[in-house]
Amino acid sequence: MRLNNLLNHDTVVIQSHDNPDADSLASGYALYCYFKSRGKDVRFIYSGRYKIQKSNLLLMIEKLSIPIEYVETLENVDLLITVDCQYGTGNVTRHEAKEVAIIDHHQLEIKVDRYENCDIRSYLGCCSTLVWQLLQYEGFHVNEDVKIATALFYGLYTDTGQLAEIFHPLDRDMRDMLHYEQATITALRNSNISLDELEIAGLALLRYIHNEKHRFAVIKVKPCDPNILGLISDFLLQVDSIDTCVVFNEVQEGVKISVRSCIKEVKACELASYLTDIIGSGGGHNEKAGAFIQRKLFEAHFNYINMEAYFIERMNQYYESFEVIDASQYAIDITKMKQYRKIRVPIGYVKLAEHIRIGTPIVIRTLEGDIDFIVDSRIYVILGIYGEVHVIEEEKFLQLYQTVEETIHYSAQYMPVAKNLYDGTSISLEGFAKACTMKEEYDVYAKPIEITTKLFTRWEPDNYMYGDIGDYIVTSKQDITDLFIIDKEIFQLSYVEIESEDEVKE
Repeated sequence: MRLNNLLNHDTVVIQSHDNPDADSLASGYALYCYFKSRGKDVRFIYSGRYKIQKSNLLLMIEKLSIPIEYVETLENVDLLITVDCQYGTGNVTRHEAKEVAIIDHHQLEIKVDRYENCDIRSYLGCCSTLVWQLLQYEGFHVNEDVKIATALFYGLYTDTGQLAEIFHPLDRDMRDMLHYEQATITALRNSNISLDELEIAGLALLRYIHNEKHRFAVIKVKPCDPNILGLISDFLLQVDSIDTCVVFNEVQEGVKISVRSCIKEVKACELASYLTDIIGSGGGHNEKAGAFIQRKLFEAHFNYINMEAYFIERMNQYYESFEVIDASQYAIDITKMKQYRKIRVPIGYVKLAEHIRIGTPIVIRTLEGDIDFIVDSRIYVILGIYGEVHVIEEEKFLQLYQTVEETIHYSAQYMPVAKNLYDGTSISLEGFAKACTMKEEYDVYAKPIEITTKLFTRWEPDNYMYGDIGDYIVTSKQDITDLFIIDKEIFQLSYVEIESEDEVKE
């Protein structure tokens, strides 16, 4: 997305998520300055249940002259840009607008094809980095205004655990290139909580509930700025016997929640959604997430239990609701699986090294989940007609498939794309796919999943494929360590059951 494509609007509203944090303030402020410099009538706003109270954020707004406004209603908006959040999701108040643009770095929660101008890069440490790069594209030099540079640096500083969680080179580039005011950063860093908030956090930590079996903690906090919940959550994960935690406080309309995870088997965004299913909303990153429970909905479904007991019960249910399979160590029992044969139709294949430089980290987004790996000359991506994706080595591809000059008839509700994690660019797998068919019949062992499953494949040891009850766990007859999960509808359309050799003999 290019910011200059949005300059056809005379009035622009930039919206932070509810309960703004430093990153949302910084990225929104930088965008505000850009559109102001282009002569636009621009506002920077936020909404929600709470006005900004946290001491470091109030100091940030004062020292950097950030013109953010709190609004309850908004009318006659030509262009609304949501920054550090995604329009229509649970952590941002929805305001109607003639056109919407989205700039964010959280996990994808919307259908991006609804929005012409949408840039979501979940691999970045903060939204400030994304905005910084977008401004660079337009020749807007943030170092010419020390307040903008300082804001962006502080956004990166707070969203990456005081710079301890910088993994992407673009985040490091911004860190190294910004000319910020160190005295202001020091003042902000040393104003993170007030004495009252220190007392609130201290009392809350004294009353923690710890589950030894599942290694989670739950803490109820007195009414406070929602950002204090995150501060307490971050502190909890430093405890050696806590892998996940839920920190919450009750307000008049419901319950504000902070969720954290430091293990790959639990994504904080997924856990937040689980805890608020049918009674609220939640989302965020794999490690950090937030959520809100609506009191009326909670009382309608769980009026028999208090909130603290609800979280303990729900967390136990969550941990007991799934199993984890590591394909590199798991010996699957094929005697309990049926045999299926893949329907032979032209499907797609892409040799990514022909389109993306070798050694580049990428993510392929599919209906079954994200697939992360490094581009290698030996890797092929198989693209099924229903949008399913399977990654295999060149030797296996040449053994199993043959190229053909045929048309591929896709019938997918979502076609996967491969995103370059270095520069954020994407390529359409469908656009680059060539046709192939199986050389011979491709047979697999498969069975329906009876319990929600998180499968770490050989290709992706750090990110799981997610399977709901009824989806299929599948393994190739040629290599039973090659495990993967296929959505039940796609599986039933793509495979037919065949008789086993034992049944044929009988």
